[in-house]
Amino acid sequence: MTTHDGPSPKEVEVIAPSVDPVCGMKVGPDSKHQTRLNGTEHRFCSAKCREKFVATPQKYLKNAKTEVQSANQAQAGAKYTCPMHPEIVRDAPGSCPICGMALESMGTHGPEDNAELRSMARRFWGSLALTVAVFGIAMGHQIKGLTPSSEGGRQIMRFSELVLATPVVLWGGLPFFQKGWQSVRNRHLNMFSLITLGVGVAYIYSLVAALWPHGFPASFKDIHGQVAVYFEAAAVIVQLVLLGQILELKARSQTGAAIKALLGLAPKLAHRITPDGQDADVSLDLVVVGDRLRIRPGEKIPTDAQVVEGRSSVDESMITGEPVPVEKGAGERVIGGTINGTGSLVIQAEKVGSDTLLSQIVRMVGDAQRSRAPIQKLADSVAGYFVPAVMATAAVTFGVWSFWGPEPRLAYAIINAVAVLIIACPCALGLATPMSIMVATGKAATLGILFKNAEAIETMRKVDTLVVDKTGTLTLGKPRLNNVLPAPGQDGNEMLRLAACLECGSEHPLAAAIIKGAAERGLAFSAAKDFASVTGKGVSGIVDGRRVLLGNNAMMQDGGIDVSALKTNAELASADGQTVMFLAVDGLAGANIVVADPIKDTTPSALKALKDEGIRVVMMSGDGLATATAVARKLGIDEVIA
Repeated sequence: MTTHDGPSPKEVEVIAPSVDPVCGMKVGPDSKHQTRLNGTEHRFCSAKCREKFVATPQKYLKNAKTEVQSANQAQAGAKYTCPMHPEIVRDAPGSCPICGMALESMGTHGPEDNAELRSMARRFWGSLALTVAVFGIAMGHQIKGLTPSSEGGRQIMRFSELVLATPVVLWGGLPFFQKGWQSVRNRHLNMFSLITLGVGVAYIYSLVAALWPHGFPASFKDIHGQVAVYFEAAAVIVQLVLLGQILELKARSQTGAAIKALLGLAPKLAHRITPDGQDADVSLDLVVVGDRLRIRPGEKIPTDAQVVEGRSSVDESMITGEPVPVEKGAGERVIGGTINGTGSLVIQAEKVGSDTLLSQIVRMVGDAQRSRAPIQKLADSVAGYFVPAVMATAAVTFGVWSFWGPEPRLAYAIINAVAVLIIACPCALGLATPMSIMVATGKAATLGILFKNAEAIETMRKVDTLVVDKTGTLTLGKPRLNNVLPAPGQDGNEMLRLAACLECGSEHPLAAAIIKGAAERGLAFSAAKDFASVTGKGVSGIVDGRRVLLGNNAMMQDGGIDVSALKTNAELASADGQTVMFLAVDGLAGANIVVADPIKDTTPSALKALKDEGIRVVMMSGDGLATATAVARKLGIDEVIA
């Protein structure tokens, strides 16, 4: 059955229901491993095959035109810009007309692979053996006993260098010549201008010397009457520049991986509810505003939406940094990429694609990578004068060696002028700042730190005050059972067992801490009946025929429970920064259940390092003043905002 906006049978080839699309095995109609995609039922021989298909369905579909078209549409509107010159924006990949660097996608759906990196790597490895051979032949001339004694032998060596170096220069160095010519045509001289000029002069000079040595004046010739060639210099220069380009492109690619990692927080598929109430697994690209989606326990929420059915806790730490899950019910909003808890939800999509909060974060990281720090203006200004200055210096070098250098003067003049062009190439000058920004923003994104722009990175050196949150930053963010303080005449283990049995019906993080604590003590669990949760107060139910209430003081007051015998212990625990709950059994005070969020082992040393750097640390927390002050006192933090 085709979904309301899915492709028709003509657009997607229907895979035979009796064949596993992953491994090709025949599968019976009673297989329990099934999924639906765009209205087509797919059966699998095992859960592993189903997982592979769900992760990348397009890999196993022979003709999934809809998915391909969706991807093409995402690419069609993409814009490309230069990391060094953000003012350059193009509709297609290519090179920057100013500096020659490869343009990068400005969108959040950049290509998975780097075509230029693959091309440079192919040229590098394809030219490496030839370059080593050319270098070996050329250096052989410098070793006594390896220099051919006959004219024919020297000629063979020279032509061998020509044959080996030509593919390296003309094929391996082709991208540099193209970018160099583009720089001249656009009147923006850059590092590729110098590389092209240096390699081109060395190769053409050597080519003419090898083919027409008799056309050179006597001053160019050595004692054997031969004109020196520099094929090895041209080849080695090309090889080194190729290596530099590979390293640069890899660094940029690895930095881009941080953005891909952020995009990977969203699931690839969504369980869309069809008009007849069936679930259909569809690609996230096919989800539109208004679609109803089912979120199963433990799954990631595919897009920004509103809950229409169900209730669950959602881990929103990827957005808020708060590790404690947030309760979600009908009418409340959820964020794409966050993780559902143990409940089941039905949501209605409100924002999809590039409009989701996750996509906006990814776009902000990309914009920060492409932004320019104030110091980059200085680097750009220097680079603008540097290239012409290098060319002028090379010309002066040629003139000086031509008139005052040793014989053969012109040969030395050419090779030294080429050396100036290559060695003085300002690669690092133009690349240092943008590469630093890209690496900084990319690495920070993987650590959960987002920069709005490059100027913020540069400004960080002036920061003298750090404001930190408490939960999940200074503390683990995962509450643990710390203590059970029974009322007079009550048994602590029995009180904890009753509380844990009751909390088995709750999804609250504090409930998980109590259950885990009881399990660690080896206490036996039994089912609770008539479980009820009172928002903001606590829970109640029947455990082994006994009426049990667990919650805050307001919960006890509503139940008419006198907990004055527990108040002193509760106040002491609260003053120490711990969370205290009251337990009542059959209308009588039972115990204080004390839960605490432990301080991270690394927090004291981190705070000490900050203070040693002269950084003022302020703790800001949503907890009460007593709890926040208690934690701050343990850590030696003097300033608290609670």
